[in-house]
Amino acid sequence: MQSIPVDTARLGVLRCAIAPEAKISNPETQEVKKDRDGNPVYTVAVTVRQDRRRISVIEIAVTGEPKGIEEGQIVKVTGLTAFAWSMGDRHGISFRADAITPVPATPVPTKGGGA
Repeated sequence: MQSIPVDTARLGVLRCAIAPEAKISNPETQEVKKDRDGNPVYTVAVTVRQDRRRISVIEIAVTGEPKGIEEGQIVKVTGLTAFAWSMGDRHGISFRADAITPVPATPVPTKGGGA
């Protein structure tokens, strides 16, 4: 499987669509997927919108539970990599990141004066 680094600066605003969820490797036993080192893998659905195009949603896997991320929040994705895969008649692209962190909200300046 070939890995392709993704330049997140060209993806526009990245916003959390679905908060972090543990990735399940076995639906029958509800076993959580682990990485090579035995750490749990989580997924975060993120919306991507470039240059007034349609919004796309990508699901990004990340090791460990990303903290402080809520639906609708702008996020920063570090070390995003795409992987092309195929299994029989099925194929697609999966995404993995080194980290997904919340972007603090910028305070809106108030108009007018003080006292």
